Amino acid sequence: MVPQSVGILGAGQMGAGIAQVMAAHGLRTRMVDVSLAALERGLGAIRSSCERLVKKDAMSEVQKTELLARITTSTHIQDFKECDFVVEAIAENVELKLKVFAQLDEICQKSAILCSNTSSISITKIAAATKRPQQVIGMHFMNPVPLMKLVEGIRGLQTSDETLKAVRTLTEELGKEFIEVKDMPGFAVNRILMPMINEAVYTLFEGIASVAAIDQAMKLGTNQPMGPLTLADFIGLDTCLAIMNVLYDGLGDSKYRPCPLLVKYVEAGWLGRKTGRGFYVYEGK
Repeated sequence: MVPQSVGILGAGQMGAGIAQVMAAHGLRTRMVDVSLAALERGLGAIRSSCERLVKKDAMSEVQKTELLARITTSTHIQDFKECDFVVEAIAENVELKLKVFAQLDEICQKSAILCSNTSSISITKIAAATKRPQQVIGMHFMNPVPLMKLVEGIRGLQTSDETLKAVRTLTEELGKEFIEVKDMPGFAVNRILMPMINEAVYTLFEGIASVAAIDQAMKLGTNQPMGPLTLADFIGLDTCLAIMNVLYDGLGDSKYRPCPLLVKYVEAGWLGRKTGRGFYVYEGK
């Protein structure tokens, strides 16, 4: 089943990217966030992304116009009542996610599938906040959404075969690759990626190498396209810390303990690109 109307909760980096991809494939898309300013930033990011694609001849002006016309915005979560498929893409905060899924369960039509773009939090726990746990699933897109091919499909304890199949089908319709992943902290990608980033921060914290040297070492020594500290800034240091805390709390192993330097940077508000300062300084923020 391919949905007729998709709802995206959250107009940040991930939410805007997911909305763009949905609309690019002909789906009516409603993007909801708590403020008009957040929605305008999200729409601005989508416009900028489309304009870059037009310059690369990967999209026509007509396609850009049609894509933007398929996206409507609202500050009211109640406006998801007509959507038959909703993807939550808000902050990586378990209590907030439980609250909004309970709301979505009350608002959305009974047949609607409710997805979370969480990068680490238990889908089983999120689903338990609803009366339709069989229709709740993790649909974890990678950042930047329009360019990255992978989607992790995370099946909670009660997620039905039908729901898994529907998300797999939609993922393939979007031109992306679907992998099914067990509902464990961090799933597959972040179970591997975040400890690597955390270890890179420890390498800096212990004075083993500089920021630039650490990134160069991993780019040139392991053929990674982006160094781990650059990637951390791109993801957001608050998000990295939140995922490490989920891994540490959920698995109880000291190897997942967040680096104290990562904690300090987040406490300082140095969250990476989005605040203009992380492991690097970004001008114009």
